[in-house]
Amino acid sequence: MEFFSNPENWAALGFVAFIALVGKKGYVFMTGWLDGRTAEIKAKLDEASRLRAEAETLLASYVKKQKDAEREAEAILAQARVEAQRMTEDAARALEVAVQRRTEQAKERIGRAEQKALKEVRDAAIDIAVRGAQRLIIAELDEKAADRMVDEAIRDLDRKLH
Repeated sequence: MEFFSNPENWAALGFVAFIALVGKKGYVFMTGWLDGRTAEIKAKLDEASRLRAEAETLLASYVKKQKDAEREAEAILAQARVEAQRMTEDAARALEVAVQRRTEQAKERIGRAEQKALKEVRDAAIDIAVRGAQRLIIAELDEKAADRMVDEAIRDLDRKLH
């Protein structure tokens, strides 16, 4: 039994007993702490995974909204182009109608001016003819013939009025 007489062996035995007693409680403490830490890390990873899935869903939603907005913008631009083309065509037709109307008005004014000028020429011709006839009658008509013409005009007047 020399083993028990050596103080180094007693120190080693005490150390082993201390490690066994403290090691069991330390092992339970360490495994509990590590299990807790593992659960905490797992919870954070699950949360991160959930947040990533949520972010991917939001990203997909925003990408879809962006594509929808781009399609809508293209549709609005196409509609605006069609509307601009229609307005251009309407403006061209309106301009054509306005030009045609002004042309017709100008032709009517020209026609009225021609008629007025023709009437003035006729009136001037009639005035000249009347003056010429008056001079001729005055120069060639004697008093007896003039009295006879006045009497005939008076008789014709009564017949023409009734």
